[in-house]
Amino acid sequence: MVEITVLFADLSSFTELTHDLGAEKTHEVVDAFLRMATEVLVKHGAFIDKYVGDAVMALFNVPIRHDDHALRAVTAATELSTALQSLGAQFDLELKASIGIATGFARVGRLGSDDSKDYTAIGDAVNLAARLQSKASAGEVLISAESYRKHPASFGHATSEEVMLKGFRDPVIAYRLLGNNATRLIGDPPERAPGEATSIGAMVFGILGAPCAVVTLIGPLAVALGAGSLFGLAGLLTYLDRSVLRVPVLVLSTLAAVANLYTLWHAKQLRKDDKVPEQLKTMTTVEKQRTRFVLAAAIVTLGIVAFEVVAHMLLH
Repeated sequence: MVEITVLFADLSSFTELTHDLGAEKTHEVVDAFLRMATEVLVKHGAFIDKYVGDAVMALFNVPIRHDDHALRAVTAATELSTALQSLGAQFDLELKASIGIATGFARVGRLGSDDSKDYTAIGDAVNLAARLQSKASAGEVLISAESYRKHPASFGHATSEEVMLKGFRDPVIAYRLLGNNATRLIGDPPERAPGEATSIGAMVFGILGAPCAVVTLIGPLAVALGAGSLFGLAGLLTYLDRSVLRVPVLVLSTLAAVANLYTLWHAKQLRKDDKVPEQLKTMTTVEKQRTRFVLAAAIVTLGIVAFEVVAHMLLH
């Protein structure tokens, strides 16, 4: 559970493009657009969630944390709009995109499988960004009030308005950046803001992937190594216990266990944050079960590693 900024960018007039250019040429244009959009978004710290036809969904502030994630999203959107002009000239077409951006708390993680490609976010911010994108005209960037409040001084040319969005009972305040004005932000964020820190959890996530998945794989290896020492088991466990893999596996096991303990602690701290909506503070039954499993696996893994170290010291 983390505060994120979500961006939806959709290539305008896709139906007309398909009709006028045909499937083969349209595929070439859309492919070039998505590749260019990916390059621009990732450069500003985005995680590409998915591609849907001629649209791209990106998340900012996960898995690597940036305090200025809302500004990064808007800056990426405006740069994307500018880059589309060059791409359009390449194909002798007038290419524009409608873009929606929203900031808010959401649950992030793998959904539907353990594959890293299924890492996604669920929350009001995702729905809001998608709806804002549908309300933005070609060449416009429509941002949520929360995104605007993060950096109001940087959006000097934004105009506020109330919009009715599908799925939202009440009108929503949004800020519209029109056409060329969208590229006139006051100051661009540095690639890394002064004093900005990348969280330990984000670093571990980037190196090892989702900690919960890692401990499921590595934890049993540490247990196997420890069991080989504890009970003198023969065969495979004896081999592993004497193998050159022993030290690397124990080190990775320790890192995985520490990563999981940090993840659990950080999630607990987030639930205490007043900014987090009440409905996101309550853990589901599945989340409670996973938390207990991860905590138990981390403790057992660290215990086995500690035994291995002590046993090694006594024997040598």
